[in-house]
Amino acid sequence: MRLHFIAIGGSAMHSLALEMKSLGYQVTGSDDVIFEPSKSKLEAVGLIPERFGWFPEKIDPGIDVVILGMHAKKDNPELIRAQEINLNIKSYPEFLAQLTETKTRVVIAGSHGKTTITAMVLHVLNYHDIKPDYMVGAPVSKNTKTLSITEKNDFVLLEGDEYLSSPIDSRPKFLWYTPEIALISGIAWDHVNVFPTFEDYVSQFNQFISSIQAGGVLIYNQEDKVLKKLVDSSEHPIKKIGYSTPDHYIEGGTSYLETEEGSLPLLVFGSHNLQNLAGAQWIAQLMGLDRSDFYEAIPSFEGASKRLELLKKGTNSFLYKDFAHAPSKVKATSLAVRNQFEGKKIVICLELHTYSSLDPEFIGQYAKSLDTADEILIFYDPEALRIKNRVAIPPKTIEQAFEHSSLQVFTQALLLQNNLFERSFTNEVLVMMSSGNFGGMDWEKLIGRFL
Repeated sequence: MRLHFIAIGGSAMHSLALEMKSLGYQVTGSDDVIFEPSKSKLEAVGLIPERFGWFPEKIDPGIDVVILGMHAKKDNPELIRAQEINLNIKSYPEFLAQLTETKTRVVIAGSHGKTTITAMVLHVLNYHDIKPDYMVGAPVSKNTKTLSITEKNDFVLLEGDEYLSSPIDSRPKFLWYTPEIALISGIAWDHVNVFPTFEDYVSQFNQFISSIQAGGVLIYNQEDKVLKKLVDSSEHPIKKIGYSTPDHYIEGGTSYLETEEGSLPLLVFGSHNLQNLAGAQWIAQLMGLDRSDFYEAIPSFEGASKRLELLKKGTNSFLYKDFAHAPSKVKATSLAVRNQFEGKKIVICLELHTYSSLDPEFIGQYAKSLDTADEILIFYDPEALRIKNRVAIPPKTIEQAFEHSSLQVFTQALLLQNNLFERSFTNEVLVMMSSGNFGGMDWEKLIGRFL
């Protein structure tokens, strides 16, 4: 079978292209720009395009499926050509759903925590030498893939995203998967560029609940009031199991999970991660792993890449990298760090990277989200807004939105880096929060400040 990927360099798209090649499919692709690590991975297997750009002549009737990535636009020349000759065009989630239609699908959804929960389940299963098929948003460790599809496995564990499927398919990605087992970690307004009201956003999760196969199971965070109301009001014939923050305590900078088998030290921390753990335990159990086996494996879980990831521990200071960018995620991470490191100065460096974050109508959602931090550094690149023909947000508007007494706004990456590189971090915790890269952060140099 011949597959052609339009926007092959995306984090999810390149992983799918690699997996399809390994399964024996004939794979080609195009993109206008490809960054690391996608670039090196595609080069290693001969899938890097000879030239960057879009070339309609690549599209011919011999292609069985064109897989369309979100990075492409509706007027993409290759897409237009594929439409003209009536090729089979699928989004990433639609193709993945077709690829896994004979398997028992387990889908982890929610505004926050879905990558971590998926990674937790994969970790405990791998610990016990159980290897399911899976798709996860970030590596469980630095050496693992984010996608694995085989012909032999009965289960497939999928991270379910509520964002649009493709430029020509406005359905949320997770609606393609129709799971037998599902989890929702919580609901907090996100992606305001495509869901302009909170009600619009919540309705996507209502549709997801209805997409669970009749007789299936929904695991949900019952401490989330919006989610609990949604689940309670649903008449869809499924089993509903709520979870909440398990008993735990913090001692000597380590969080301990209290279980019937004793107290277990954890490498992750924060109430949100304890909730994630409780949800993951239910999913692992439904996939065949009993509670005792889960408890045996979870203490060695270090977290998913970039999810409150410890980059460096100095003599008495810590440097963390976190994917948090939406208000609810920012607040949860900041609170977790404050509770974990009493007596230390907490410095949060947040990049407003997504277009939701930089929307003047949305930015007020960040009010009080970083109150537990001692100092806040906010970075955004006005050029990113200019490219989208949007007006830059004045720094004063950002300062007013966060309502914090110790806050600086940076619009130049070099000035931010100079500020960080000139510091001596003593008895401090620095958390770098972004779904981007702070305009090209020199991570090795920053790590060096913690030696």
